[in-house]
Amino acid sequence: MKKTLKYTLIALILLAGGAIFYNKVYIPKSTYAKLTPTREDMQLQTFGIGNVGAKEIYNITALTASKIKALHTDEGEWVKKGELLVEMDSVDLPEIIKEAKISVQKAKMEVIASRKDLDALYAQKNLALVTYNRYKKLKIHSFASQSEYDKAKADLDAIKAQIDATKAHINSALQEVKLAQTNVKALEVKLSRYKIYAPVDGYVIAKEAEVAQSIVPTQSIFKIVNPQDVWIRTYIDERISGNIKVGEDATIRLRSHAKKKFKGVVKRIVAQSDAITQEREVDVAFEKLPIPFYINEQAEVLIDTKTLRNILIIPAKVVVYKRGTAGVWIEQNGKAHFQKVTILGINKKKIAVKNLQENALILLPSKNKKPLYEGARVH
Repeated sequence: MKKTLKYTLIALILLAGGAIFYNKVYIPKSTYAKLTPTREDMQLQTFGIGNVGAKEIYNITALTASKIKALHTDEGEWVKKGELLVEMDSVDLPEIIKEAKISVQKAKMEVIASRKDLDALYAQKNLALVTYNRYKKLKIHSFASQSEYDKAKADLDAIKAQIDATKAHINSALQEVKLAQTNVKALEVKLSRYKIYAPVDGYVIAKEAEVAQSIVPTQSIFKIVNPQDVWIRTYIDERISGNIKVGEDATIRLRSHAKKKFKGVVKRIVAQSDAITQEREVDVAFEKLPIPFYINEQAEVLIDTKTLRNILIIPAKVVVYKRGTAGVWIEQNGKAHFQKVTILGINKKKIAVKNLQENALILLPSKNKKPLYEGARVH
């Protein structure tokens, strides 16, 4: 009797334990959340990572070897086109230009003096010509001697020679004026190289020299970016870059503003891919450039490439891969069944698919549940 009671009690404990296990463990472990696909439009996007760059970065360099006398801007400041940026030490060049200008004035005064001499010689020539003509007539009628005639002729010839010499001197002086003026212009051009002006309206992104520093030609002093040229140099895998076109809208996230979105647009697609990384450069410009901006800052870009209309949409988290094939687990007559799907597009946490019934009951896999397999009982 006692033995029967003992076994009965053990059986009741096992039965109770089994019921508790079934209801508290088995049932929860095999009970899955379910959902059905929705039909809607989806905007497909292509993701890429890049850095803030610019179409053109203006490298402000020295035009001649010298020492920096003054810097009129600094890194992080805005400049206007034509604004003076750098003054170099021109040493004694201004004094040399002043002396060259004096030489020009001296040559001009020489021309003026020679022209006045020429006017005087023309007057003397007229008088000598009158005297010569008179003696010529008198000699014909034997009223003047041969020596008087010869002297009058010699005086006229001498004045003519002086006139020719003065003309030659004037031409030489004019050449001296031109040469001196050319020398002044050359020196002024040389002096202008000691002042450097902004080539565009822009933002100074780097200062690479200091006052009193001696530099050589082509050595960088400032780097300036035109804000209209700033964009994100984005690198996208060749396999997903084919649908991108110039003019498509994009969303930009800067590393320094991780929670903020900036509107952008595709400005250029570089024609040559990187042979090593097999990526293509796509340049995405800001619709409104954030100020300040930082060249080389990392950024993420989402490019809107295509819109799928009236398509079946499911959450990305329900898609699983079985032997490399995409699919979802659906419930059929209380059992799990793996349904293959064709992925048409991905947008953030949503996936567009086909080969799936609109009323399909999709099981949501979970690490806290029993692993799903073909024919598994589900609740």
